[in-house]
Amino acid sequence: MQISGEIGQVMQAIAAAQGRHIALPGTFNLRDVGGYPASGGTLRWRTLLRSDALHRIGAGGIELLGGVRLRTVLDLRTPIEAEIAPCVGDGLGARVVHLSILDGDLQELPAELDAIYRHMIEERGDAIGAAIRQLCAADGLPALVHCSAGKDRTGIVIALALAALGVPDEIIAADYALSGSFLDPETTAAIGQLKASSGLGDQLTAGLLGSPPELILDVLARARAAAGSADGYLLSHGVRPGELAVLRAAMIEQPAAGAGPVAR
Repeated sequence: MQISGEIGQVMQAIAAAQGRHIALPGTFNLRDVGGYPASGGTLRWRTLLRSDALHRIGAGGIELLGGVRLRTVLDLRTPIEAEIAPCVGDGLGARVVHLSILDGDLQELPAELDAIYRHMIEERGDAIGAAIRQLCAADGLPALVHCSAGKDRTGIVIALALAALGVPDEIIAADYALSGSFLDPETTAAIGQLKASSGLGDQLTAGLLGSPPELILDVLARARAAAGSADGYLLSHGVRPGELAVLRAAMIEQPAAGAGPVAR
C-alpha cells in the first residue's frame, strides 16, 4: 500500500509506537489507539482496542488478552458472521455486546467500498450511535471493538469516537489506513480466514480489502455535513452529551503539571 504525504508520515510515526499493534495469535489486525493527541491530553493505552474477529485466538490468546482486563467486547458483525465464527469474548470475562452496524446480508451490499461507507454513515447512524454508547458507559472501558476484518465497521466507529475525543483528522486517517498493513492480499495469509469467517468467499475482492485514508476522511466530512460536527452526528443518533463527557474522562489522560502542552 503506497500512501504519500502527511498521512503517510503520520502512519509511520504511529505504527512505530511500542504496543500499537498487538501480535495476538489468531488475530492479524489487533491494535491499540492509545497515545494519540486528544482534547487536553493524550489517549490512554490499553483502554480502547480495535480488532478483527476473535474466534481463532484459543486459550493462549484468551489468557494473553485477559491481561488487558476488558470490560466490554463490542462485536459489530451481522448475526450470520457471528454464527459462522462465534466470538470467544465470554472467555475474557468481559461483557459481550453484539450490535450489527450493517443491516441485512453482506452479500447484498454494494461492490464498492465508498458506497458501503456512505450507506453506513447515512443509513446506519442509529446503530453507530448505539455502538458509541457502549463505549461511553461508566463501566464500558477498557473495551475492544471488532468486526470481521477490523477495518470497515470497526474503522467507522473508532473514527467517530476518536473525532469526538478531539483526535486530529490526519491521525484518525492514519490509524484507519494502518489496517492496510495487515490486510494486504498479496502478503497476508489471513485473507483466506477472513473470506471464510465473513461468509463472502471470493466476493471479498482486493478493492474491499483496501483502507485508503480518503475514505475515512469522507466519512468524517459526511458526518459533519449532516450535523455540524462529529459530536453533533453522534448526538443526533442517540448519544447523550453526558455520555461523551464520560468517554472523554475515561479515555483522555491529562498532562502532568508542568509538562506543557501535548504536541500535535
